[in-house]
Amino acid sequence: MAADECRLICSSDALVDGGQGVRFTVIQYGHDEPAFVVRFRGRAFAYYNRCGHVPVELDWQHNEFFDHSKLYLICATHGALYSPESGRCMGGRCNGKGLMPISVTERDGGIFYTPTE
Repeated sequence: MAADECRLICSSDALVDGGQGVRFTVIQYGHDEPAFVVRFRGRAFAYYNRCGHVPVELDWQHNEFFDHSKLYLICATHGALYSPESGRCMGGRCNGKGLMPISVTERDGGIFYTPTE
């Protein structure tokens, strides 16, 4: 993967373990789609910003994706809980449907993703 193919989402310092995430936009099938990245257990994880139950954005306040325990991502609308490491549905109205991941890399002090289109 060439460095010029990657897009910077944010600096590594912008993500604190279990803290606020950073919203960004990706292009999927020619359309802008909301996404977010969070840090959990020292690693960055990114997902499309939509609940597995219905396509509503997860954050309960701008860039707030974790529940009060800081162990799960939570849908503000339905209360569905997701694993920050896998996006897997852990409970609630997601009915076993997880979050759609976006591959990210962390290097040179930044969090990057590679567009697929």
